[in-house]
Amino acid sequence: MTAVLFDFSGTLFRVESTDAWLRAALDQAGIALPEAELDQAAKALQVAGALPGGAPPAHLPDGFAEMWSVRDRSAELHRAAYTGLSRQVPLPDPSLHDTLYDRHMTPAAWAPYPDAAEVLYGLCERGIGIGVVSNIGWDLRPVFREHHLDRFVDTYVLSYEYGVQKPDPRLFAVACEALEAEPKDVLMVGDDRRADGGATALGCRVHLVDHLPTAERPDALRAVLDLVD
Repeated sequence: MTAVLFDFSGTLFRVESTDAWLRAALDQAGIALPEAELDQAAKALQVAGALPGGAPPAHLPDGFAEMWSVRDRSAELHRAAYTGLSRQVPLPDPSLHDTLYDRHMTPAAWAPYPDAAEVLYGLCERGIGIGVVSNIGWDLRPVFREHHLDRFVDTYVLSYEYGVQKPDPRLFAVACEALEAEPKDVLMVGDDRRADGGATALGCRVHLVDHLPTAERPDALRAVLDLVD
């Protein structure tokens, strides 16, 4: 292997819980809710799938299916899809739906998996090129900078910047070209068999990890070092 590509959410980073996400937005807006109401709203937002990077929707509202399927192709579609899901849940101030969306784009909303830095450092030591290929509607680079992981990443290929989303092989091809790596010598690491598995169309190898809270997945990425060795 001469290069490794990583997915972002659920692979290198995990978003905060829906409860923490809602609390942060309420604090920013200066709104206090009784604990029982806050808990009820957080659970409803989780069922709705309103937190990007969190649980998927239990069901999509009427008319949402098409937008949902292409949500990562542009910043506008991404915001519309997730704020649309959020608005299925009544909140004390309508502006909170945009506040929630803006919150999830902040570095504070994300935590790297415990072994992410160790594995990225290990790949760099081995001279392996590193890319991030993500279906996303916003610029995740500040998250990597804030958590001091940007120094390990050679290239970012983000769906909204190209107007296509995984499993479209064109995204993986862009990353391979940027890293000057032949696809047969590239490993794609992700948590979504369908989306990240699209790299196999180019001849890349794919390794999947489970999308779990950080405390429940302390060392799954370490297998990547064994694979490249």
